[in-house]
Amino acid sequence: PPVNLSNEELNVWKYEQVRYFCKQLNWLSTELQGYCPPRKYPQMIATEQWIFLCAAHKTPKECAAVDYMRHTLHFVGNQLNDPKRFPSRTTVKDVAVVKLSNICRRVYRIFAHAYYQHKSVYEAFEKETRLCERFTKFVCKYNMMTDNNLIVPCEGAPDEARQIEKSEDKSRQEKREQRAKA
Repeated sequence: PPVNLSNEELNVWKYEQVRYFCKQLNWLSTELQGYCPPRKYPQMIATEQWIFLCAAHKTPKECAAVDYMRHTLHFVGNQLNDPKRFPSRTTVKDVAVVKLSNICRRVYRIFAHAYYQHKSVYEAFEKETRLCERFTKFVCKYNMMTDNNLIVPCEGAPDEARQIEKSEDKSRQEKREQRAKA
């Protein structure tokens, strides 16, 4: 961020960064559309332990991954542009920054799904944009997400993310071996 910002100016800067991240994340979501058919991915998952419920409904519920991404980005766009939540783009109160943390947690799930379920698409996108890396560093620097929710082992991610990846790789290898025996 620019230096010597007041707390309120920093809040506005954070708000605009989250808006920009979400705008860019639409490109990854669009790219994943062709690789993520609802029949193959009827749930929004990252690893076997991470299944996400879609909050865009009155009561959070499971959605096909591709629908979850669309619903989440639409839902988040609506929240970021809601004058009740963010009455001004020139003034963002501390209480609204808490809402940004919730938005960050929800959109991060798209990175997690892409990384663990569509790694080649994720890697090509990340090589070009470094979006997940930049997003991860941002949410870590400003404490907008807890480390246990950061499960993509990109630059800036907590060490636990690499452990989660190793555990997931081991689990997938064991399943492949079981299928080979059958």
